[in-house]
Amino acid sequence: MKVDEIVAELRALANPRNVEGMARYGISPANTLGINIPTLRSIAKRAGRDHALAAELWATGIHEARIVAALVDEPARVTKRQMDRWANDFDSWDVVDGCCGDLFDKTPHAYEQAYRSSRDRREYVKRAGFVLMATLAVHDKGAGDDAFAPFLPVIERESGDERNFVKKAVNWALRQIGKRDRALNAAAIATATRIRATGTKSGRWIAADALRELQSDAVQARLKR
Repeated sequence: MKVDEIVAELRALANPRNVEGMARYGISPANTLGINIPTLRSIAKRAGRDHALAAELWATGIHEARIVAALVDEPARVTKRQMDRWANDFDSWDVVDGCCGDLFDKTPHAYEQAYRSSRDRREYVKRAGFVLMATLAVHDKGAGDDAFAPFLPVIERESGDERNFVKKAVNWALRQIGKRDRALNAAAIATATRIRATGTKSGRWIAADALRELQSDAVQARLKR
């Protein structure tokens, strides 16, 4: 498929009422057509993997086209420069999460990008750093604990950020790391306990929510198995 064909299909599927609903969940209405994710995944599947097409789709600036771009790009061909360039355009949490979970975490630069983005002052770029930590914890099954333990001090360092989309991603990263195995679970619980002791509003929320899940009977039973 060519970029013009995909854009034409996206525009034909536009649903302004969905855009209004998406805005209520914090999704930017700018250049947004209101198309659901299963439909976008179907379009991406028909398009197939295509690095050049991904770049063209991203350049349109259309919200849904950028989600499709992350789905069709070829992880092995993604450079650090491209990741930075796309991150500079982030303006909505769902595009961030799609890029991180469908593309960035499959590139050779994923771990480095997680650390770099976690220090960025921009809300959505910073979110990307912690979403990458979370999605790597889910998707990188072969990685050892030594790949994830160094993320915990970063999570602790940034737990005082009160911005909604940052603190939710920090919490997500902490929970996913803590569910990988018993050693990381203990380390994540210790991290959450220290975060709670800092007394910041965001830190208390991050810690309480993470501890509720990480210490739950369901998670503990799964880790014992």
